[in-house]
Amino acid sequence: MSSSLVASHVVVERGGSALLNDVSLSLQSGELLAVLGPNGAGKSTLLGAIAGDFPLASGSVAINGRDVTSFAQRELARVRAVLPQQIAISFPFTVREIVAMGRSPWLDANDDDRIAAALQRMEVASLAGRTYQTLSVGEQARVSMARVLAQDTPLLLLDEPTAVLDIGQQERFLAIARSLVDEGRGVIAVLHDLNVAMRFATKVVVLHQGRCVASGDPRSVLTDALLSDVYHQNIRVTATTDGRSVILPDHQ
Repeated sequence: MSSSLVASHVVVERGGSALLNDVSLSLQSGELLAVLGPNGAGKSTLLGAIAGDFPLASGSVAINGRDVTSFAQRELARVRAVLPQQIAISFPFTVREIVAMGRSPWLDANDDDRIAAALQRMEVASLAGRTYQTLSVGEQARVSMARVLAQDTPLLLLDEPTAVLDIGQQERFLAIARSLVDEGRGVIAVLHDLNVAMRFATKVVVLHQGRCVASGDPRSVLTDALLSDVYHQNIRVTATTDGRSVILPDHQ
């Protein structure tokens, strides 16, 4: 399931204004790339551009060396899966039916096994017969991720996947994302929680006002100076007794 994604000098414009300006990044199988930055930095726009959902004013996005604009929709859905920030489901679909939608690009003999595995992995198999609207917000988030897993793609693009989850659910969710990476998939996740990014990401990209201001290894990139500048807040990166890095507001 080896795969690669390269975004080069991406520019996205809307209404004459640049939402993204000259942003580049790369992802290989076995990497979890966290996209970070304050509100309005362009994180979700970048994910949409990478997914092939937004037209580019200039620059390019390629998967396995092939421009995303050259893929037919079904082809693209077989190489990358997208978990959007908000999901609106109006009809009373059951949880299993929602997860089964992830198999739409395939519809083959593997469907039942992939659906069952995704339900099990996201710990929602017991909810399979429930309708989506009867679930809690956290359960809905896990079901939506199960749909993405059922799609069975080498690349996963997740837009703020832990935003509605409590701290325990966040840990389990990101542990699953990291396990996918350890199995050889590539994951790009837009995250707000800097400590989650520090713990789980193999590399990070930091956006500010539509530009990439830093990228690389989390421990090298996420420094006091950079974060304080980007978030307009005094931020301190400190080490715990077991050697982990923790990011905290500095009120001194």
